[in-house]
Amino acid sequence: MPSAVPCYNCSLMKIAVLGLGFMGSTHLKALKNIPDAEITAVASFDEKQLTGDLSSVQGNLGGPGEVYDFSTIGRYTNPEDAIADPNVEAVDICLPTDLHASVTLAALRAGKHVLVEKPMALNGAAADEMVAEAARSGKILMTAQVLRFVPEYLVAARKVRNGDIGPVRSAIFRRRCSAPAWSQWLGDASRSGGGVFDLLIHDVDMVLRMFGQPLAVSASGHEDMSHGIDVILAQFHFNDSKSVIVTGGWHHPKAYPFSMEFTIVGDGATLEYNSAVRPLTQYNAEGQEHVLELPAHDGYQAELEYFVECATQGKQPDLCPPAESSTAVKLAAAMVESRRRNGERIECLL
Repeated sequence: MPSAVPCYNCSLMKIAVLGLGFMGSTHLKALKNIPDAEITAVASFDEKQLTGDLSSVQGNLGGPGEVYDFSTIGRYTNPEDAIADPNVEAVDICLPTDLHASVTLAALRAGKHVLVEKPMALNGAAADEMVAEAARSGKILMTAQVLRFVPEYLVAARKVRNGDIGPVRSAIFRRRCSAPAWSQWLGDASRSGGGVFDLLIHDVDMVLRMFGQPLAVSASGHEDMSHGIDVILAQFHFNDSKSVIVTGGWHHPKAYPFSMEFTIVGDGATLEYNSAVRPLTQYNAEGQEHVLELPAHDGYQAELEYFVECATQGKQPDLCPPAESSTAVKLAAAMVESRRRNGERIECLL
């Protein structure tokens, strides 16, 4: 595989943010705090956003957005024009999911490094093509699976992978929010993949990070996008006796609050976190409990700092490898297919 070329002749990684909705706005906030990154271009289909006024931007984790001065950088209504800008070395793709694959491929073929928001793509074939193109181009490709950098999930994954809580017997990951009313395209499953792809892909990725690839998936649930419902309960089957569940989804529009949580039971301890009511806590087999110390960083900023480091130094993003992000897409598709087949077990021959 060709190696990426480090940017030895520049002090800053010049980045274009493509898409200025909720995630684009979130990434802009993080990028402005990263000394090694310089925003040199932005792209949006909404010309008002190109004025820098993102104050109307909302999302499931809040808002509003901020107001920026874009007067000295490239501003484009076509993402491919931003990709062609010679003052851009890397692109941060925060566009609707159905555009992720085509824009990523265009950027890699133009010699740009790529950070692409989750989910990587809407199907495994497209995700695999993105991984293959990155290998051919020698450029860095990373999917923004931010949970790998969120302190509670980062610490829990480290404890599981290091065996600190002993063999894991059970793990439940839950994430839910209102059906998205802040962006029309999200409610169109053909563009977003629905709640399983757009929301629970985070937890699917955590299953991969902590436990590796499962043997099979089975799932039940209900989808009725006209009423804002897209819910699922999926079990991931491994070659040992542990039970791993991912559940949640979209629960009606607007009012339903966002929350995320997990419970991981090992022989030596249980780890539990709930964003609404409980910090990351370890309950030991001997009866003690203690709140775990967490790194004091923002997950989005840490994610973007890591991407900039990888792109600048020409090193592969081993903390968030694109091949695993591709596998997460395939597992999400298997969840949806099993739900469609009323819980039939889908073998993960990925």
